[in-house]
Amino acid sequence: MAEAADFQGMTPSPARRWLRRTGALLAGAPLLAGLLQLPAAPTAQAAGQDSAQAASGSRTVSVSLDTLTPSVPTDGDTVTVSGTVTNNGKQTVSDAHVGVRVGSVLTTRSAIDTVAERTGYLPGTDGSEVGGKYVEEFSKLTPGVAEHFSISVPVDKLDLGEDGVYPLGVSLSGQTAAQPWEQVLGIQRTFLPWQPDEADTRTKTTVLWPLISTVHMTAETGSNEQQTPVFLNDDLAKEISPGGRLDQLLSLGKNLDVTWVIDPDLLASVDAMTRSYRVRGAGDTTTAGTHQAVAKQWLAELQKAVADKEVVALPFADPDLASLAHNGTSVTGSLSHLKAASDVVANTVEPILHVTPTTDFAWPVEGAVDPSIVKVATSAGADKVIARSDSLVEAGGLSYTPSAARPIGGGTTAVVADARLSTAFQGDLTKATDSTLAVQQFLAQSLTLNLQTDNQRSIVVAPQRMPTGSQAQVMAEALTALQGGTWSQSQGLTAAAKAKPDPGATTKIPSASKYPSSLRKKELPRSAFEQIANTQDKLDNFQVILTDESRVVTPFGRALNREMSTSWRGRATEASIFRQEVEAYLDTLTGQVKLIDKSDTKLSGRSATIPVTVQNNLVQGADHLVLRLTSTNPTRLKIGGNAYDEQPIAVSGGHSQTVKFTTSANVNGQTTVVAQLYTEDGQEYGSPVTFDVKVTEITATVMLVIGGGVLLLVLAGFRMYTQRKRAAAREDEGDGPDESGEAGEATDGPGNPDGPGDHLKEESGARSGADDPEQPSDPTLDTAAESTDPSGTGERVDR
Repeated sequence: MAEAADFQGMTPSPARRWLRRTGALLAGAPLLAGLLQLPAAPTAQAAGQDSAQAASGSRTVSVSLDTLTPSVPTDGDTVTVSGTVTNNGKQTVSDAHVGVRVGSVLTTRSAIDTVAERTGYLPGTDGSEVGGKYVEEFSKLTPGVAEHFSISVPVDKLDLGEDGVYPLGVSLSGQTAAQPWEQVLGIQRTFLPWQPDEADTRTKTTVLWPLISTVHMTAETGSNEQQTPVFLNDDLAKEISPGGRLDQLLSLGKNLDVTWVIDPDLLASVDAMTRSYRVRGAGDTTTAGTHQAVAKQWLAELQKAVADKEVVALPFADPDLASLAHNGTSVTGSLSHLKAASDVVANTVEPILHVTPTTDFAWPVEGAVDPSIVKVATSAGADKVIARSDSLVEAGGLSYTPSAARPIGGGTTAVVADARLSTAFQGDLTKATDSTLAVQQFLAQSLTLNLQTDNQRSIVVAPQRMPTGSQAQVMAEALTALQGGTWSQSQGLTAAAKAKPDPGATTKIPSASKYPSSLRKKELPRSAFEQIANTQDKLDNFQVILTDESRVVTPFGRALNREMSTSWRGRATEASIFRQEVEAYLDTLTGQVKLIDKSDTKLSGRSATIPVTVQNNLVQGADHLVLRLTSTNPTRLKIGGNAYDEQPIAVSGGHSQTVKFTTSANVNGQTTVVAQLYTEDGQEYGSPVTFDVKVTEITATVMLVIGGGVLLLVLAGFRMYTQRKRAAAREDEGDGPDESGEAGEATDGPGNPDGPGDHLKEESGARSGADDPEQPSDPTLDTAAESTDPSGTGERVDR
């Protein structure tokens, strides 16, 4: 921010120059004394200096400031500070006490930054100690031992003057054996915002409260009617369970006046958990999910929290706009995924939260923009881009922070979040001292911003996308103090975007070369978008054969959106694995509709039919397929009178369908035949099946063998006839038992297993089986057949 006072140099005061000269003389005195003594003396003196340096200095004792209450004091309040002091030196500190110091009012935002970065004690700048009874004394501080302190000082004792931000220091003073005089051995600084009365003009402050998570759902669904979803892991359940990150964000946010920024994928995932779902386990196993009650409770609480608040919905799965702009636009179809992610938002958020979300905002990572990012961000319908002031840097020489809204051309508005306020809660805030400093610095920046001018402005705070639980707690603490203060009033994001822009504020989008290299390194590579495009092509080819394509298009469409998620930044390996698993699962489903392999076939004659079987192991039917059978040598073997023939085919879910092709042979010999499935638009589907067909002519020798067999059958029948006739004649003439028995013995009736008739039947059956072997590669027809006769499962052909 361009602030004239931030860049002015400072000349040391006469008192400070005197202190520096005195310090130099004191430091040089031991050296001068050493020069005047005998040669053996300097060694002992130097050892004493080393010991003194190890036990003294303004950072010898670390001061931890764990609490400061109230964060924003007013008239009549008592300010209480508490924390610990720890002696990091090697010598005991004696006659020590902790006191409070107040410096001069800070008038610029960069002055606050400077104070926050300083570590050691600086006489004069850090102010004088309040002293008196407002100290806590320690007779000694043992090295390495932490001691607790708590000091309460009435505001009127702090000597606060005009409205503004005052540096507040908590210092430890004491002495050591090496340096037996009182000195500041440690200090911790923070800020005390002072605005006891209502400000003449309040800053309108918009705070984004993000509910965004990583990717949790896979593309896999169960084969049941409900399509039971499969989750990558149980991490989402941990996040929404009591004490989890998302549970804390919800619990804290519902008590604040904020704009909720929500990823619809998170809502869809939690909503899926309210019903039956499964979680991946080791290998290919899955286990039943058990957190339905937790999911229902979290959604119910969220519905109540956002009932009367503004909800901004990002495109589904929060796509990485910068990665898409820099690496994806050159890959065909990439922008269509952003459009799909935007189109599905309303139908996802409203049925779950029962509120109508705002969907015309785009939020690039960390608010960093360049022309290509803005172009991509607005390509799917958004006309407002949430940027940040460290990307859209002010260059007009304004002495104050301008309002967030900036028209950047083409009907697009850049909503520029304040960088200092937006980054105030980053880093590790698990320690009390760090969280206290973050809260006070945020409030200090906000108050100083308000005091810059009497013009009312609209300021936006856009924190990190996925705050940790501790970061969320600190954010809530700071916002509670801000919204209860006297210089700020809450405002929604839509209102901030519509606010009148400052005429002098910059509207120029920075060039691509200005985009931070640290962010560019974490982007999804071009190869990621190529893989997404390849998966989409497979999906397009697959869906056209389905009788209920929504069962596949919906879960895979959302999975492809998740592959572009901003949450993959910094997790390149996990992102790659996810993309591979989505594509592999699609390949598995596609492979469920396939041709059954065939073994080589023999044709005895000039014409015959060849059966080819298509199997569908999907739950739903496969339709709009064409089966083509092609002869590689049509001169020898034709299919349907040509080089190839094709027939439409439809197969019910879990069934097979056999199609018969008519063939005609011109000459004997072997020909390779290829069976291939196609979609109706001519795209190959699945792998081809190749087999050989051997054509043989019926020769004279074969005819003689067949004729001989027929003659034997006739003779055997005649013999049986004459034998039966003679036996009947004997019975009519009243032959005795011996004759009858003899006749019965000669008769080849059904009771004689070795009779020639049965023998012939057995031979006939064996011969028939030899000519018609059953092939396991061609399963029997399990759908409605084209004729009443079942198709053979073997390689026999019908003539």
